[in-house]
Amino acid sequence: MKLHWQILIALVLAVIAGLATGVEGSLLGLRFYDVYTFIGTLFLNGLKMIIVPLVVSSIIVGIAGIGSSRAFGRLGGRTLIYYLATTFISVSIGLLVVNTLTPGIYEGQPLKDVINLTADVSAIADKVEGRGAGDLVDVFLRMVPPNVVAAAANGQMLGLIFFSLLFGFFVARVGEPHAENLYGFWAGIYEVMLQITLFIMRFAPIGVFGLVAVVMADTGASGFLDLMEVLGLFFFSVLLALALHFLVVMPLILHFVAGVNPVRHYRAMAPALLTAFSTASSSATLPLTIECVEKNAGVSNRTSSFVLPLGSTVNMDGTALYECVAAMFIAQAYGLDLSLTQQFVIVLLALLTSIGVAGVPSASLVAITIILGYIGLPLEGIALIYVVDRLLDMCRTAVNVFSDSCGAVVIGRLEGEEGILKN
Repeated sequence: MKLHWQILIALVLAVIAGLATGVEGSLLGLRFYDVYTFIGTLFLNGLKMIIVPLVVSSIIVGIAGIGSSRAFGRLGGRTLIYYLATTFISVSIGLLVVNTLTPGIYEGQPLKDVINLTADVSAIADKVEGRGAGDLVDVFLRMVPPNVVAAAANGQMLGLIFFSLLFGFFVARVGEPHAENLYGFWAGIYEVMLQITLFIMRFAPIGVFGLVAVVMADTGASGFLDLMEVLGLFFFSVLLALALHFLVVMPLILHFVAGVNPVRHYRAMAPALLTAFSTASSSATLPLTIECVEKNAGVSNRTSSFVLPLGSTVNMDGTALYECVAAMFIAQAYGLDLSLTQQFVIVLLALLTSIGVAGVPSASLVAITIILGYIGLPLEGIALIYVVDRLLDMCRTAVNVFSDSCGAVVIGRLEGEEGILKN
């Protein structure tokens, strides 16, 4: 049975098991919830374990193989244009949907007049304390880490990617035999990391089962229904906007810009998308994303090694869309009527913050806090969406990963690669 079918079956079983056992269900004194947590965490740790060596070796090998500075600049320019264009489109879709459905209005009244917006926000405040618009400036400082080993240890991927780009660029510019020796060394590491990735992915269905079962046990069937009674329209608005981007915009780009069959790409990326949905982490899914793009879609390492690691850090279509919808929803819930100019600024803030704060904990909450600060709304509004954030996080992560993979295909085709998605 193909991997994506195994993962899909694991997802279904996880939903059933999580709802059936809940948080307190146990057998012989052992809680099922603890078993789910152990399995999911072990799988996630396995994926995170290989991120740094895989990303570093992949980028160095890919960039060293590009050759001329002109080719490197062309690849970087096309990647940047793709990232900005797709993120702007996704945020615009979110703005259109949230203005059309107005999820913050319940039976003709703002939600603040229907429900009590006095939830305890101390836990959320701790996560975003000290964060603000300055994080948009700090992104440039994080690009150049003072200690690349510390950056790797702390998971600061932006700095690690920048160092790897520089290293790969200059590998091709040192004299022989050093260039050949260095290239062979990193190419060997890259091939070994791909083999380790394949090994870890054999356990993906089991890991996915644990990760999703924990989420379902935490939420519970009754809890989910209670949330949907008030937040159902907001939940649906985000899902609809994500679906439009995922099922309409991206296939059109694949068809008209890259000239490939979108259905084949969905099939090629199925394991990575299901893993992204389960882990809610673009970075943790990166090893499998690279595997699917290169082996299943046929994109060269030269292109994928540059586009995918960078995309997993800065290209957040789903996250930017969610930030825009969430900020507009909270504004509607408080009865605030925003002008077109204010809404356009929200679009720009969502686009910038999806890049600028992606490397900090609780990135979406931090970004939404920045946007709410601009609008002048209280932090309490975040508590309104926090209860469904985890489930929506899983969905928007899958969109983030799919956009990255589409970027690799589009840029690969623009670079003249012929063997993409031919099988």
